[in-house]
Amino acid sequence: MPPALDATAATVPAMAAPDRARQALWAAIAMVAVWGTNFSVQKAVFTALSPGGFLFARYLMMPVAATALLLWTFGWKWPRLPRAELFALAKLGLTGHLLHVGLVTYGIHWSTAFSSSLILACGPVFTLLILRWQGLERLTHGQVAGVAVACAGVLVFLSDKLLGGHWQASGGDLTLLVAASFFSYYTVSAKPLIERHGGVTVMAYATLLGSGPVVLLSLPAGLAVDWSEVRPAIWLGLCYAVLISAFLGWLVWGWVNAVRGVARSAPLMYLMPPVAGLVAWAMTGERYTGAKLAGAALTLAGVAVAQYASHRPDDPVREAPAPVD
Repeated sequence: MPPALDATAATVPAMAAPDRARQALWAAIAMVAVWGTNFSVQKAVFTALSPGGFLFARYLMMPVAATALLLWTFGWKWPRLPRAELFALAKLGLTGHLLHVGLVTYGIHWSTAFSSSLILACGPVFTLLILRWQGLERLTHGQVAGVAVACAGVLVFLSDKLLGGHWQASGGDLTLLVAASFFSYYTVSAKPLIERHGGVTVMAYATLLGSGPVVLLSLPAGLAVDWSEVRPAIWLGLCYAVLISAFLGWLVWGWVNAVRGVARSAPLMYLMPPVAGLVAWAMTGERYTGAKLAGAALTLAGVAVAQYASHRPDDPVREAPAPVD
């Protein structure tokens, strides 16, 4: 699910008791492990259901979860929003769910678990570039260098595919880059709406408004699946990917940010690609060359520099999450 979700946290978190802060740290580490594992889980589910079948099932489940969240938070008195705000949330839903999640699903299917996690970790770079394009951010020399290093790292990371002629896998990685840019646009566009209406309202309404088009477009693939023959392990993987990793995961991450602060939590996201790589190595036998590992390290270093090289302590790029689906 596209999160706007660490933004459920206050900009300046209150001081947390040591025990609560420790619990939040362990929760954050647990979520990084869940998200890193989810890439391999999703690939197994896609193989059984097809990417379109997965999207069909996911967006039948997501509105139910969003409705439950609204009922839990507001009871039957849901927030009433002006038509213009609903229209903005509908655009947000299409960007985050139809474009971002749709492309991520096919990108992960065409690529590998480790590649997918690393490419999506480049999200803060796109956030920086979008803010610069909108005139909201001025790039420092350090940020420019970080973007250049991240781009070089991606080229090194993909060199085996590009030089080896593995074009379908390369196409999956390029699809994920486009998906990451849509997520960054979603994040930037969601921020003013979250400031006005709160993270839960924006998250739930965008999900409800964005789910319908995904279900309609994935309907043929969904109907092609013989759901009576789907194994319990695949149902378990589907629920893990949709309800635990996507929906519950971002709610937990919002609480983590509220307790620890975004600046202290965001760097933990750089652990997600190593976790995804280790899980893929253990579960599917995925193997990595020295060039691939060096490219991954270079990419993450560049993203980190681009995200944190600002002179402003309140720089919005520091709070930009990487897309996780």
